[in-house]
Amino acid sequence: MHEEVDEVQDDCGSREEWTLLFWTSLAVVVPVIITLWCSAQRSKRKTHMKDFFRKSKHGWHYTDLFNKPTYCCVCSQHILQGAFCDCCGVCADEQCLRRADRSLPCKEIMAPGSADGATEHRWQDMFFTGLCLFVCPSLRCVWCQTTVHDDCMDSLADADQCDLGEFHSLIIPPHYLYRVNKLRRRHPDEYSKLASSFGNGWTPVLVLANTRSGNNMGEALLGEFRTLLNPVQVFDLSELTPSKALQLCTLLPPGSVQVLVCGGDGTVGWVLDAIDTMKLKGQDQFMPRVTILPLGTGNDLSNTLGWGAGYAGEIPVEQVLRNILDAEVVKMDRWKVQVASKGLYFRKPKVLSMNNYFSVGPDALMALNFHTHREKTPSFFSSRIINKAVYFLYGTKDCLVQECKDLDKRIELELDGERVALPSLEGIIVCNIGYWGGGCRLWEGMGDEPCPPTRLDDGLLEVVGVFGSFHCAQIQVKLANPVRLGQAHTVRLVLKSSKMPMQVDGEPWAQGPCTITITHKTQALMLYHSAEQTDDDDDESSASETESPTPHDSPRPPGPASARA
Repeated sequence: MHEEVDEVQDDCGSREEWTLLFWTSLAVVVPVIITLWCSAQRSKRKTHMKDFFRKSKHGWHYTDLFNKPTYCCVCSQHILQGAFCDCCGVCADEQCLRRADRSLPCKEIMAPGSADGATEHRWQDMFFTGLCLFVCPSLRCVWCQTTVHDDCMDSLADADQCDLGEFHSLIIPPHYLYRVNKLRRRHPDEYSKLASSFGNGWTPVLVLANTRSGNNMGEALLGEFRTLLNPVQVFDLSELTPSKALQLCTLLPPGSVQVLVCGGDGTVGWVLDAIDTMKLKGQDQFMPRVTILPLGTGNDLSNTLGWGAGYAGEIPVEQVLRNILDAEVVKMDRWKVQVASKGLYFRKPKVLSMNNYFSVGPDALMALNFHTHREKTPSFFSSRIINKAVYFLYGTKDCLVQECKDLDKRIELELDGERVALPSLEGIIVCNIGYWGGGCRLWEGMGDEPCPPTRLDDGLLEVVGVFGSFHCAQIQVKLANPVRLGQAHTVRLVLKSSKMPMQVDGEPWAQGPCTITITHKTQALMLYHSAEQTDDDDDESSASETESPTPHDSPRPPGPASARA
């Protein structure tokens, strides 16, 4: 009897275990299947959408979730999932997408304009939630961004003529390109005549964005700039090289164009090299002035020119354009770095362009290690914080290993032809600008020792030495100063033996025995923003009020060639 009871209990227990196992497996498998099905449908839908977007005149971007209350411009219903055009601002859900593409035209980059050549309003149907919490039908001009209710359109003054809004002096009007296309004689004088109706302050801006820089904000910025400007002015450098993008400068009045580079110091150098190519082609008069929206990791050139150490969306794009309107034009020296390897007499020297600094030693080693690992796993290095953390780890490693020790025994330094006796160093840094290493003032330092200030346009390089990675870290936090080795118009370094890490503006490589010669190359026109100051600037400005020095005593003056933009 007891055996039968035990068997029944065992059967019940095993049945309960199987039941629990079944429902547990079902609870795990079903969500996974649903997730995979949804993912497959989403991928299939996006693939289908890409084919549709490729044929559309709108700049559609599909999104699974709008981050703010959004209404379809066709049916006026609230939408969470759909697409938006980053040129004209039209939004539509999936069901209305094809209808919106047919019935709502996008921004035209080239159009004849009105009879007198002025730009006409391009009204677009929009819907928004007002203070009354009801959906209000309205119209918005895609050029001047003016928004009015449908019922208020009759009372709007100059309902036909559009003044292009706040940033009219930065926008290339569609009728200008239309008239240029109709010109029989393509000559700079003709462009100036066409632009005379816009006034003397017309300085159109071209936006060149590197979508791979820093925090990967480039793609979002492209859309915001296309909304405010003419889409023809906005370029994605992952799809078009700077040389091709800058050809638009040759269709605009000479000396009027400004270029906003959205990226890091490497992207700025890429654009400046393309501008030098324009000079070689005899297009000197069309060379633009360059300004920076810093998206990279170091951004030392941007910091030197007053545009900040990094942009993370803390100010709206509209304020970025206002800052460009208030900027000043300055000249910046550019330098030629020739690397002639020993023993390779029949090979041409390696020639590089330098805007910021050249270095050999621990900071170049950190940049080389960082660059090597980023090439292997680029997706991991998509955040400015992660990038700086990786730099810190490599610097900590070098403090223990000291791969660059005894540099003074392996290298010779000449400044303007005179040999310089080196102390026991691990690194040498040749600077053209006031900042180094992500915001550190290397030449001026923090001590009381007087030194001539750095300038962008004086044709001089500042040369300093460091004792190692730990010394670099101390300089970063202002606990130590570098070794000042002097200023010179020409710098020559001879690496006698072994292989050393080197870098030019963050582009590193490992170099064997060679001779490095740094000479002046040319000057570039940059835009300097003097409104934003760091705490150090405030301290120095207060000290300057007490001592009343000359303008040349400023640590980062815009240069004597300053002029209003």
